[in-house]
Amino acid sequence: MEQQRTCLVVEDNDDIRGLISVVLSRAGFVVKAVGTGAEAIAEASGPGIALVTLDLGLPDMDGHVVARAIRARSSAPLLFLTARSEGDDVLAGMASGAAAYLTKPFHPRELEALAAKLCPIPVAQEPRTTGTSLC
Repeated sequence: MEQQRTCLVVEDNDDIRGLISVVLSRAGFVVKAVGTGAEAIAEASGPGIALVTLDLGLPDMDGHVVARAIRARSSAPLLFLTARSEGDDVLAGMASGAAAYLTKPFHPRELEALAAKLCPIPVAQEPRTTGTSLC
């Protein structure tokens, strides 16, 4: 049986949340998308979360607080996806538990590549080739 990779997308902007969800779905993730920090913390405790993308500018609480709360509940890598791009912002993000930091605007391929790096496809799901070996 194939193991599903689930990504929790935390983004308050509906359009950006939709874009992130489409990119990650096409990359093979099952996506759970939420728009607030409180929803993110609740969902992060659920089973099977393999990756979390997190916007720092949430309407109900600071994204760093959300990151620390998620980190206390889950070992899934945190990918900060935010407009905050100053050097201090990146350092604070890493101190809050980010495994990677991507600034907006972003290219969808950058997101896909980072997600694949942070949460690789399990070997059982990799495409299998038949016929002659390429090695």
